[in-house]
Amino acid sequence: MQPLNIKVYSDGAVIEDMQRMSQMDYLKGFTTNPSLMKRAGITNYMEFATKVVNEFPDYSISFEVFSMDPQTMAQEARILSSLGDQVYVKIPVINDQGEINSELIHQLSSEGIKVNVTAITTTAEVQAAVNALDPETPSIISIFVGRVADAGNEWRNFVVDSAKITHQLPNAELLWASTREVGNIFEAQALGCDIITVPPAILEKFNSKRGLSPMEISVNTVKGFNKDIAALGFSILDDSMVHA
Repeated sequence: MQPLNIKVYSDGAVIEDMQRMSQMDYLKGFTTNPSLMKRAGITNYMEFATKVVNEFPDYSISFEVFSMDPQTMAQEARILSSLGDQVYVKIPVINDQGEINSELIHQLSSEGIKVNVTAITTTAEVQAAVNALDPETPSIISIFVGRVADAGNEWRNFVVDSAKITHQLPNAELLWASTREVGNIFEAQALGCDIITVPPAILEKFNSKRGLSPMEISVNTVKGFNKDIAALGFSILDDSMVHA
């Protein structure tokens, strides 16, 4: 099995899932976003965020702003950042009109706020983020590889080029987001990503199947077929005789 050198973060907003994922010795952080929080039924953002920061003091944690107005986003970012030194504030690379949030990203990064520039799907957006970030402040650049691939777009060169651009900054890390399968973890590692954020369901699959050889997978698959065949109680020979 390939060595695991990439940082693995868990992506979600269910505290119980986060607690379970934190038991994995390779886990380095957590990410969340408004959609995940809605799905998890979070009703008080600051109560949730404060609890997460207090419960996981040794993990990197990324929280996202809610507003689309730059001034309000800046205020939200400062509040979120103040929760703990391990907090990165997620700022979408563009607003809902498709305009780059360069000025806001630069402002926050220059203040020493650790920014996670998120929702990136093009190398032009990666370059815009790099240009806006303060090179002295730690930052994360999150590329949504799974969403790019879901639409049938080329993604390998996108990841490789994004890594080259991101690593122009000494304190910036490239994060593979919207992970779709276990194999993405090793693809992200091979293509130059520093971090990958993975939903708990995929992490649990990774844990249960980690280290299995291809032959073991094949044998287990056939055993599964046999178990289901026995449960069905079908017989091809008997059925063919009936219809002969």
